[in-house]
Amino acid sequence: MEVNPFVIYGYVSEEFFCDREQETKELYDSLRNGRNISLIAPRRIGKSGLIDHLFHQDEVEKNYYTFHIDIYATKNLQEFVLSMGKDILASLQPRGKRIMRIFVSYLKSLQPGLSYDETGTPSFNLSIGEIHTPETTLDEIFRYLEEADKPCIVAIDEFQTIADYPERTTEALLRTHIQRCHNANFIFSGSQRSMMAEMFLSAARPFYQSSTTMNIDALSKTKYIPFAERLFCRDGRRLENGVVEEVYNRFDGITWYMQRVMNELFGMTREGELCTKTMIDIAVDHILHLNEFNYQSLLFQLPAKQKELLVAIAHAGKAQNMLSQKFIRRYRLPSASFVQSATKGLLEKEFITESLGVYEVYDKFFSLWIKRNL
Repeated sequence: MEVNPFVIYGYVSEEFFCDREQETKELYDSLRNGRNISLIAPRRIGKSGLIDHLFHQDEVEKNYYTFHIDIYATKNLQEFVLSMGKDILASLQPRGKRIMRIFVSYLKSLQPGLSYDETGTPSFNLSIGEIHTPETTLDEIFRYLEEADKPCIVAIDEFQTIADYPERTTEALLRTHIQRCHNANFIFSGSQRSMMAEMFLSAARPFYQSSTTMNIDALSKTKYIPFAERLFCRDGRRLENGVVEEVYNRFDGITWYMQRVMNELFGMTREGELCTKTMIDIAVDHILHLNEFNYQSLLFQLPAKQKELLVAIAHAGKAQNMLSQKFIRRYRLPSASFVQSATKGLLEKEFITESLGVYEVYDKFFSLWIKRNL
């Protein structure tokens, strides 16, 4: 069975991963020299892929235990602890039952919720409510990290999420544990630039100056074009000159969107056939069509004023000076206070992103769909 080489979810191997050589080197150099990293970039630009790529480097696989914790969907400290425990256990699974059981032996507060299959392999069988003392369980997890027989690298995705936990002491609690843990280094990955900056650059916050900040930008066009052309043409398909560059330009070099369109184009083109620029619109139309019900549902859930501003931002593309009379008149919005209130709601729901005063619809495909239909 033929495999589409344009990976859109997860990490497969170096063969299907584009560039980031310098970023990988910088990450590894910082970590092996004992420096924690705050990794900041918009979503879908490739932060998680970069972390997984680092973790698959030979020197890292050989010398470290690596744990990639995704806390985006967590709402409180209990859920954070559960996610951390599950992800560490899952990361240790390929290393064998003995290593897993060592980790589990540290989790004395969770023993009633742990189970073992017929081979003796441990697994979590917990609900959130069974974590009665998350601070205790967190202490047990960090004790394992400190006493593990190899140094550890812990990457926490969407780290800014902890700032919204109802437990207002979470940042201070984690900072204390991390300061005391000398056998692990941390990558704090985040997509909300202003929140991450506040957490790590404000003297009033616990994580102030606790890490080296690293920003990653869009993939280089000179790297992505030959990468995509090589993958596309390796099984006998052909590409018209300029196809990949057109895809790159349309989606500002953001990895996931380029990969999604190239994945669609690859699937549309049979072996021996030529993929042309005219097929890009067909591919994008199909992607939008597949997601149309989702987009309609998202709009239905929005209050009217937030929907109105979202449509304006989508049509603007990159919206600036949204409180100005020029912007308000152009998109027939009621007032500056209307824009201010709606902006706050859309940012909280992550329908839009903001960087240096520029606002955009977070999902570029959603933005295209809005422009075409509203």
